[in-house]
Order: sequence, then C-alpha cells, then structure tokens
Amino acid sequence: MRVLIVEDEANLAAVVKAGLTAEGYAVDVMATGVDGLWAATEHTYDAIILDIMLPGLNGYEVCRTLRQRQIWTPIIMLTAKDGEYDLADALDLGADDYLTKPFSFVVLLARLRAVARRGHGQRPTVLAADDLVLDPAARTVTRAGDQITLTTREFALLEFLMRHKGDVMSKRAIIENVWDMSFDGDDNIVEVYIMYLRKKIDQPYGRATIETVRGAGYRIASKPD
Repeated sequence: MRVLIVEDEANLAAVVKAGLTAEGYAVDVMATGVDGLWAATEHTYDAIILDIMLPGLNGYEVCRTLRQRQIWTPIIMLTAKDGEYDLADALDLGADDYLTKPFSFVVLLARLRAVARRGHGQRPTVLAADDLVLDPAARTVTRAGDQITLTTREFALLEFLMRHKGDVMSKRAIIENVWDMSFDGDDNIVEVYIMYLRKKIDQPYGRATIETVRGAGYRIASKPD
C-alpha cells in the first residue's frame, strides 16, 4: 500500500514514516500543503495522512481542492485541535477520518486499513487468487490452508499485485508502490523479490500464480476464485 504523509512536524513525519515502512507500506512525505497537493494530484496513493495546520495551504484547503478535482483518495486528517467543529469541518470537506494528536500508532494503522478498503471504489477485506488468500488486516497469507510466512517487503509486494489482479505491473510501478518514489536503487530488486515470493507461494504447491510478461512486468492472472 502506498501512503502520502503531509505533515510539517519533521520528527512526527519521520516517526510515522518509519513505523509504516516497517509494516511494509511505501511512504512519501511532504512538508507543505502546496507540495502535498502536488503529490496527491500527480501520483496515485491508497491513502493520505493530512495535517490541518500546514504552511502554504492548510489541510482543509488541500482536502477541498482534491475533492474538487475529483480525486477520491481516502484522507485521514491529523490535527492538534480537538474541537467538534474541527472534526465536522474536516468531514464536511471530504475527509474520511480524523485523528487528534497525540495518537496511537496502532489506531492509525487500523484507520489506514479501514479507509483503504473504502477507498477508490470497492475494496475487498480479503484478497484471493485461486487458493492463495491474503488478509491485509490480519497480515496473513495462506495457500491451500497452509500458513505462509513472508517478510514485510514480500507481503507488500504480494498485496500490491493481488490488489491489481489481472493487470500487468511494471517494475517502476512496483518500485513506486512497494518501495517509494525516492528509491534510487536497481530496478532488478523487483526480480529478486518476485523470486522470493515464487519460492514461498508457488513452487511448493506446483503453481505459477505470478506471471512474467516479457518486456512489461508481472501480474497475477485474473481467474475465477
């Protein structure tokens, strides 16, 4: 899952980014409302964590502008304010949820999963491809009833492919959504992680769930579940 954090408190943004990255999220951070609006307009995210008090454009203005542009990425508003009118304003402008600082990271994770499921159209709570089942909330993967242990990066890669089942995902698209847009390493890292996944979810079961589309990327074939 790819998340945008728009937060001008550098320490808070760094802590949240580190926590989400450890959970397997791809995270971009912007420190101003102007930069946050640009990123949310130019890139595709599964969710946005948006502070209200921002330099340039405040969070209310960013949220209002995104909705006016028909960008429906789920938004969780963050603020030091705790008045009920602030909450009402945020929701009325199109925010999906609201957290008051200081907040629990565990609660933030749960809210992210919830808004992502409601996000850009219908999102299933459990992803499946044949007998391969991934549960984003429980962070579990099973095949033919067997529990499969994945690293956070392997899990994030498999979740991204399964959320786009049937679509060919290029290496660059995978890098931007499973790592982040500032990653400047070798794109061949994707091949390495695809190999890791195949060894765990396919080879022991005699399957070929992850397909290589030569010159284009990778996909999980769309077949009846």
